[in-house]
Amino acid sequence: MTELNETKLKVLELLKEDARRTPALLATMLGTAEEDVKAAIQELEDKHVIVKYAAVVNWDKVDDEKVTALIEVQITPERGRGFEGIAERIYLYPQVKSVYLMSGAYDLLVEVEGRNLREVANFVSEKLSPIDSVLSTKTNFTLKKYKQDGIIFEDKEEDNRLMISP
Repeated sequence: MTELNETKLKVLELLKEDARRTPALLATMLGTAEEDVKAAIQELEDKHVIVKYAAVVNWDKVDDEKVTALIEVQITPERGRGFEGIAERIYLYPQVKSVYLMSGAYDLLVEVEGRNLREVANFVSEKLSPIDSVLSTKTNFTLKKYKQDGIIFEDKEEDNRLMISP
């Protein structure tokens, strides 16, 4: 685990909000030297604290149909490796976008993306369910995404009516 000072934590928070911010802008926002910000970012990248810079896309606004499913998976942990080996086997499939170890009624939450319902269903029945340690799966299809990574996707119409007071 990497110990972070206050500047590095603030850099991470600001980049999480908007990864397009330049070191110069971050330095201005933090009241520090640009070289210090560049060094902090380089160290965070080298230590794999910053793993990737990515755009958050509202796919509902794009004419590219995709289906996302959240699959609850109950598994029997492997002797000596626990959940790690099974999670690794699952996350190596290209359809799998995320895998989380969970507490509660199921062990893993697997996020899968496909071109259509049939493609996701085939993944579950042909790839995921046959894994020896998988006891059961429950597939939940995402119907609409309202918020992701702190970003609200809904377009709110502004109320341009005049205020009337009694």
